[in-house]
Amino acid sequence: MSARTKARKRALDVLFAADARDVDPITVMTQRAEQAEAVPMGEYAEEIVRGVAEHHGRIDALLSEYSEGWTLSRMPAVDLAILRIAVYELLYSLDVPEAVAVDEAVELAKTLSTDNSPRFVNGVLGQIMVSVPRTSPKTVGSHGADTHGADTHGADSHGADTHGADTHGADSLGANPQQD
Repeated sequence: MSARTKARKRALDVLFAADARDVDPITVMTQRAEQAEAVPMGEYAEEIVRGVAEHHGRIDALLSEYSEGWTLSRMPAVDLAILRIAVYELLYSLDVPEAVAVDEAVELAKTLSTDNSPRFVNGVLGQIMVSVPRTSPKTVGSHGADTHGADTHGADSHGADTHGADTHGADSLGANPQQD
């Protein structure tokens, strides 16, 4: 498991706990850091939590708009946290390729949520990816590019309707792209 995958999981834990307790995620992150036995969150996990908290309104508005037939309150809480992380990465983490953000979200959904969640997560993120332009953050993090081994010439193999999206090649499993 890559360092960034672990960071996403730690950020997911904080966002999930904050949502369950109806508390600001920064508060949860701070409380966890103050515990004697606390494992450090890590720089990228903290960046995700802070970014999701900062852009919460826009992220949730986009999720509401693109998750057809689902309200945010009806979504499984883990799916909502996964989607918030991925939308943050899609729009604000310019050093994370879009296909990687989607792939990582789908993998988290496979591991932590329902059988239908990976397809749902993939479909929502695919629609956002092709419909909403990336936003240049105030400063792009110095974490280096996260390529997750993704080539940029394949196609999504999970049947999600991405409305003609060029997913920049990675399928949602991170598998090798199709050969020409």
